Amino acid sequence: MIFFVLACVVPAFVVSVLTTGAMRVLSPKIGLIDQPAARKVHKAPTSLGGGIGIWMGVVLPLAMVQLIAWLVHVGTLPSEWIPPELVRHLDGVIYRSGQMWAVLAGGTVLSIMGLIDDLVDLPWKPRLAIQFCVAGALVSAGVQATAFLGIAWLEFLISVLWLIVLINSFNFLDNMDGLSSGIALIASLIFATIMLTSLSEPRWLVAGVLLVLSGSLMGFLCHNWPPAKIFMGDTGSYFIGLLIASMVVLGTFFEYGGAHQHGRHVILAPLCVLAVPLYDFASVLIIRLLEGRSPFKPDKSHFSHRLVQLGLKQKHAVLTVHLATLTTGLGALLLYRVSDWSGAWLVVALILCVLAIVAILETVGRDRREKTSSAMPVMTPATIVTPPAAEQSGQQAGS
Repeated sequence: MIFFVLACVVPAFVVSVLTTGAMRVLSPKIGLIDQPAARKVHKAPTSLGGGIGIWMGVVLPLAMVQLIAWLVHVGTLPSEWIPPELVRHLDGVIYRSGQMWAVLAGGTVLSIMGLIDDLVDLPWKPRLAIQFCVAGALVSAGVQATAFLGIAWLEFLISVLWLIVLINSFNFLDNMDGLSSGIALIASLIFATIMLTSLSEPRWLVAGVLLVLSGSLMGFLCHNWPPAKIFMGDTGSYFIGLLIASMVVLGTFFEYGGAHQHGRHVILAPLCVLAVPLYDFASVLIIRLLEGRSPFKPDKSHFSHRLVQLGLKQKHAVLTVHLATLTTGLGALLLYRVSDWSGAWLVVALILCVLAIVAILETVGRDRREKTSSAMPVMTPATIVTPPAAEQSGQQAGS
């Protein structure tokens, strides 16, 4: 299993770290630059091409695996040339290739849309319309969750909404260096761990895609960790959100029958892993709507911004959100160690306590910002005092 993990992570990491490094040079030449603004936390113009590095880090290794699997399948490439730990997965790659490339095609469409948005700032309504089209097409192609409802149209709708919410959650989270990519890395690794260790049989293909994404995110973070040299932009955040949402839908969390069957409470695992991103998305959406603003107009209403308002440095705020995400993610792993709903409710209570801490910190940060804003004096010409010439020269000399 260790060889499988390394075979997925290492190539993706190498491709991503090299491509992202190349985009640091190329992005300024093609106008992919994020300029500082009042709603943003960075102070200097920063390249926006990191999403292309993430996309390449995922698509190129998966394309190579697909090519190798096809060459072995048709007999052009002897299977003896492939490590035995990987040969046994090649038939599965061929079998699931249709769904995998449907997801990657949908992610590519969203990445292209994000790239255009990074360049010319598209309105949110056409962006949302394209997201719904991509999500609807993927669910129609079989990327659909089972919610034990027995109502086909309702499960279809739930699956589409799940994809839309996750796409925009990771886009919303892309507001500080290393935040969205770090949370995506934590979520991908935890989901991959569940797929490989917590079920009666490992789900190699879903876990493999998640591990490839993890390696790509690690490569990107080498350039994005505070202080960031490059941002992923909408190009990367849309792709990450769709890929994670799709792999969660395609992954099997609850199994029918068998000696290793877990109770239905394990279907809560995705909600535990993604509790913090989902909470941040919902709270920011509610705040904007209550204030009569566009739900997709960026601002500083996020949990990470509240932590900075409380006095944390940006890097420490990002690490705090990462730790909260890791805590709720470990709760998802714990669901597979409890046998029934009574134990599951304890895990749910743990997650709710973490979210309650987040809510308290958010409220305090919001109140502090409002008090600071109301206490700031209004400068008028009468309040501006010009120091004497001697004092002016003394201040200049001191500086």
